[in-house]
Amino acid sequence: MLSRLLTWLVAVPFGAALVALSVTNRKPVTVVLDPFRPEDPAYAVDLPLFTLVLGAMVFGVLLGGFTVWWHQRVHRRAARLGRREASRLADERDRLAADLAARTEMQPAPAGLAALPVPGGPRRAA
Repeated sequence: MLSRLLTWLVAVPFGAALVALSVTNRKPVTVVLDPFRPEDPAYAVDLPLFTLVLGAMVFGVLLGGFTVWWHQRVHRRAARLGRREASRLADERDRLAADLAARTEMQPAPAGLAALPVPGGPRRAA
């Protein structure tokens, strides 16, 4: 509930600021992508200023998200390997428990020694 309220408290003013920016900056600007001949560019485009600003913001958010994702690959790989190892160890534990249960059922306890309880089975009073 609180996170939803905080989202609205941040998103609504931010959205209003974006709308105000878009309404006040509608005049076109020329974006020249030829640094060597700015007076006679090979490629130039006329865009409203707000599209340039909003496009730069979107590009920055996407670039930042990609950068964070890229740098977390080491942690994602370690987690994946840890899950694999945990699964392998759980399978080995189950196999060893089944093997131990089978061995204790086949062999009677030596004379004079109390048998160990079977894992997961009822306990005997000593």
